Amino acid sequence: MAVRHVIVTGGSRGIGLAMVGRLLSDGFLVSTCSRQYSSSLRELLEHPEYQSRLFFRTCSIGESDEVDQFVEHAIGAFGPIYGLINNAGIAQAGILASFPNSETENILKVNLFGAIQAARAASRSMLQSGQGGRIINIGSIIGLRGYNGLASYSASKAGLDGLTRALARELGRREITVNTIAPGYIDTDMSISLSKKQLAQIIRRTPIGRLASADDIVNCLRFLLSDGAAMITGQTIVVDGGITC
Repeated sequence: MAVRHVIVTGGSRGIGLAMVGRLLSDGFLVSTCSRQYSSSLRELLEHPEYQSRLFFRTCSIGESDEVDQFVEHAIGAFGPIYGLINNAGIAQAGILASFPNSETENILKVNLFGAIQAARAASRSMLQSGQGGRIINIGSIIGLRGYNGLASYSASKAGLDGLTRALARELGRREITVNTIAPGYIDTDMSISLSKKQLAQIIRRTPIGRLASADDIVNCLRFLLSDGAAMITGQTIVVDGGITC
């Protein structure tokens, strides 16, 4: 079987970087983008085992021309796309009554419109290759349950679930599956904004008794990319240790 090509948006830090690293170690060809380099991503780009299988280009997700150009260059580097991981996203907290429209527009532009644009470009490659594929949107339990001060972010992530279900119907007959992974609270640099008291409360309410790690999300991702997940599509899979059950 030919080596499969997977795109990960927002792969310079956090969960995205963990995805890129694990997929490379699993033998995939990986293309990723972000607004700028990070030192950790640079290490992967310079790694002797990975540098021939990792393509990076700066890209502002949500800018349709940039997304199309990134996907075009990724295909030029590694060939047809097997998997797309829509991971890029931003969050900004604030009560909606006083939340700037410009912030809402930016959140929706990156988190939802950017994902739609990436899926549009990647699915064209999948359909043309005729080899099936995987589209995985990285949502959030905030999109399922909501959260005080995160109305715009919640709306953007809920929109990803609708995108998942509609695309699953559109693409299923071509053996392209589309799913969402909805992480809970994760033990990464994104949790730094939470106080120790807030983190303790979250852990106390979580049946598993800890925050999810980036590896927990990546392990779910690896399964959805595998041949064993060929009959799973149109689903939102929650990875949160049971806090929303």
